[in-house]
Amino acid sequence: MTIQPPSPPSLSRIQQNWLAANERRLLGWLCGRMPAWVTPDRLTATGMVGALMIFAGYAASNVAPAWLLLAIAGYAVQWFGDSMDGSLARYRRIERPSYGYFIDHSCDGLATLLILAGIGLSPFVTMDVALIALAGYLLLSIHAFLSARVLGELKLSYLSAGPTELRLLLIGLTVMMMVLGSGPGLFGRWSGFDLFVGTAASILILLFIGQTLVTGRRLALAETAHRHASK
Repeated sequence: MTIQPPSPPSLSRIQQNWLAANERRLLGWLCGRMPAWVTPDRLTATGMVGALMIFAGYAASNVAPAWLLLAIAGYAVQWFGDSMDGSLARYRRIERPSYGYFIDHSCDGLATLLILAGIGLSPFVTMDVALIALAGYLLLSIHAFLSARVLGELKLSYLSAGPTELRLLLIGLTVMMMVLGSGPGLFGRWSGFDLFVGTAASILILLFIGQTLVTGRRLALAETAHRHASK
């Protein structure tokens, strides 16, 4: 017996990051040049390979800082797979909204775990700080998924920054790791890289709290207006 899944509600994608327009043009150009054997599922798998490269590069930097080059290459591979899978599906008009939404965001969560666990296993950032950053990112992801359910809006950027800007920021951080090296910082066991990642984690958590308050107020006002209108 085949069970047909219900059609998902249509989502309004809100993407207002700095690079969004240029990135869409680049992705459209790439989609028009992808051979037939390149499929969205294969691109999703490519993104996961990129996340594994990032994890391995950071973990292996305990042996030699040159391994961080693998992490930098992994960010490029992960961007290509993660950004192209949905773009190619829309370009070819072969979207599978329920399947795509579920698999894509599930892989995003696993990729984020691999990236931040790798950073925490490196000699540059302590694992507890990396895990706080992971918690902040996942909290903001939870907000995005809840908003998609209650508002029909999937927010893909905050403070004019999205996943691509975040990857570029992490690439810059990784380059600085290669340049400055590891070692004790001015604050005892906390290095400058710990402070940077910890500050980013704090911003993510504060964004989650702020967005929760804003969305909650928006929903309360909408439901109050609906209640008054139905009387």
